[in-house]
Amino acid sequence: MRLTRYTDYALRTLLYLGANEPRQSSIAEVARAYGISENHLTKVVHQLGRLGLVRTIRGRGGGLRLALPPSEIVIGAVVRQTEEDLALVECFGSGACAITPACRLRHALGEALAAFLAVLDRITLADLLAGGAAPDLARLLGLPEPAGERVGAATVP
Repeated sequence: MRLTRYTDYALRTLLYLGANEPRQSSIAEVARAYGISENHLTKVVHQLGRLGLVRTIRGRGGGLRLALPPSEIVIGAVVRQTEEDLALVECFGSGACAITPACRLRHALGEALAAFLAVLDRITLADLLAGGAAPDLARLLGLPEPAGERVGAATVP
């Protein structure tokens, strides 16, 4: 399974904002840190705002930050909400395949997709920032170190 660049940018934005808490960030900062298009990131941030994951503040002194605690941002939900199409093969959608009536591949791939999403449903943004990850991310992204470690994060299997 390959996630779209859009979802990748959404997840990276959430990681950036989580590592930069409680400070506010700008789209330009996030784009610069990852070396990605500011225009494309603006679209991603707009959707994250509509989904209630990111709070955007307009005007002078504005910026963005997480709208929810990291422990309430479930990675599986983010992937489902930012991926346009999770169909792994043509027969998942409306496309017709000559062997669909007898093919068992669709079922197998459907199970694999469900397992993939089930794992992501057990992971929150807090999990991804726990255990020293937030300071490491902050350092790699050129951010000041977070004031304190996040608490309440579950262990990722």
